[in-house]
Amino acid sequence: MSALTKVPVHIITGFLGSGKTTLIHSLIEQKPVDEKWAILVNEFGQIGIDQAMFDARDDVVVKGLPGGCLCCQLAFVLQAALVNLLARSKPDRVIIEPSGLGHPAGLLDLLRGEAFNDVVDVRDIIATLDPRRLDDARARQHDTFLDQLDMADAVALTMLDQSTSGQLAAAHAFVAERWPPRKWVQETLQGELSLTLLTQSSSAAVRGQEMPGSHQQLAAMPSLAGSFFDFPPPPGKPQRETGTSLGYTSTGLRWHPSERFDLDSLAAHLGELPREARIKGVFHTDNGWKRLNRADGTLSIESSAWRQDSRLEMILPDTLPTPSLDLEPHLCALPVS
Repeated sequence: MSALTKVPVHIITGFLGSGKTTLIHSLIEQKPVDEKWAILVNEFGQIGIDQAMFDARDDVVVKGLPGGCLCCQLAFVLQAALVNLLARSKPDRVIIEPSGLGHPAGLLDLLRGEAFNDVVDVRDIIATLDPRRLDDARARQHDTFLDQLDMADAVALTMLDQSTSGQLAAAHAFVAERWPPRKWVQETLQGELSLTLLTQSSSAAVRGQEMPGSHQQLAAMPSLAGSFFDFPPPPGKPQRETGTSLGYTSTGLRWHPSERFDLDSLAAHLGELPREARIKGVFHTDNGWKRLNRADGTLSIESSAWRQDSRLEMILPDTLPTPSLDLEPHLCALPVS
């Protein structure tokens, strides 16, 4: 296969809640009508929330890889999924969204390895950065947070409507201090990024960072993929999955699709959870199917197409106690009429 036929692969990395999925939605809306895209989404939790955040369409294939870190634990799963996507879907472009806790080093090693050397063309790595994150000293000292930015070729500043001018200026200054300089730093209002910034990029440069010790330890562990089955749990008995690694704990819940939730009660309950809780969910509510997204204490609600079932994922740093996610007493599941 010649270099001209290689499939462009774009990696959109960034820490938890930094707007990766929103940015990818913006890119999909700009997709040329004659192109077919494949989106590979990895998430720290095990119930596959992020895949459900994309509406189904014929020209965009979305594959979720839940249950671990794509960059270390799920390398074999990624290789199998990508080979399958390339063979079956024959996409013109692939976008990979690693977990917000994922380190890019292992992912790049795989994509630039022998298995894909003549098949894919790895383009510039784009990191999303929420300027508000820099107010937290723990984030500025977090190895994965820093390495995601250091290995990126370009940076998209997100959450502009929720950031102050001072936070935005500090983010520009923080990125400007990284070496080597980024190719570009773009402010993205509502996650809108011009597709030309991706399509005009050349192959990403190898920056030489090694995977930190915490990820190397995970790489030696058995893969967690596939531990959460596709069939729904029985009505009235939500299924729960938990996982802990890299200093964070994920809690996932899934309900039978026939169960509906009172949207106002649901939003109020999630609003009572700790501000540090990163929450994503899709719910069958009394007001139709809804996508819920909460980062840094701000909850957004959007309409969604039909989903296989209702599901929720919460990620918290291990420094905080995990609150109860027994939602039934609070949300009053409604019978289907």
